[in-house]
Amino acid sequence: MRDNKFGIILKELRKEANLSQDQLGKKLGFSNQTVSFWESGKREPSLDALVSVAKYFDVSVDFLLGIETF
Repeated sequence: MRDNKFGIILKELRKEANLSQDQLGKKLGFSNQTVSFWESGKREPSLDALVSVAKYFDVSVDFLLGIETF
């Protein structure tokens, strides 16, 4: 079974920003279903999507992937 650190971290960041999956998806240009799949671990984001999410939340891609803990 794959590790879903990205999904867990994304959900935490989204909730801290008081955003629904739909709201976040619209801000980033993705569907709410895509955000849901990422958070649940059903799908992995592309590199471009990772960069978009990292820029939106002002964090590194490493942080999103659970490589950094700060």
